[in-house]
Amino acid sequence: MHPELLLLIGISLSLGFTPGPNNAVAAYSGFNFGIRKTLPLILGVGFGYTTLIILINFVLISTFKNYPIIQEIIRVLGTIFLIYLAYKISFSKISSDGRTENPVKFLDKFIFQFINPKGVMAGVTLSSNFVEQGENYLNHSIWVIVVCSVTAFLSITSWTFLGKFLRKFATNNNFIKRFNYAMSLLLIVCIIGFYI
Repeated sequence: MHPELLLLIGISLSLGFTPGPNNAVAAYSGFNFGIRKTLPLILGVGFGYTTLIILINFVLISTFKNYPIIQEIIRVLGTIFLIYLAYKISFSKISSDGRTENPVKFLDKFIFQFINPKGVMAGVTLSSNFVEQGENYLNHSIWVIVVCSVTAFLSITSWTFLGKFLRKFATNNNFIKRFNYAMSLLLIVCIIGFYI
């Protein structure tokens, strides 16, 4: 067992459940499409983030430490994608039955995890603080990967259910449009937060 498991879990949960790009899009998707149609997004985030943490632990951590410019490039690419996504959410078309087109797919969210500034920074922070080099390296890496994976699935699912719950209050297309604008604005606030 990891000697600082409770601290690792606490920090991972606080990073995973706070508003961020993945959570905003999950709430948007849960609100507009329901749980079942949001499953590809949930799986994309969960498996994508788990893969990212595995790569950070076993491949990328030394690269990030030696070449911090790579994190800056990831932040810029992530920002561009988030601006595009905020635009797609804001201007998603509402069909005649009050439903909108889902702009997010499994592969989109899986790949996005590798340029998601919040996710990459969280992964690097957790790996560098909770993975000890030496004889405990593999054990600590496995604990970080498991905790981060569980957190990713829990947080993205919770935000999806939050969006689904808020759908109960949607009484007309104007409410739906306002909710979508609010999720777009949340994405823009996340982008601003990356640069403050």
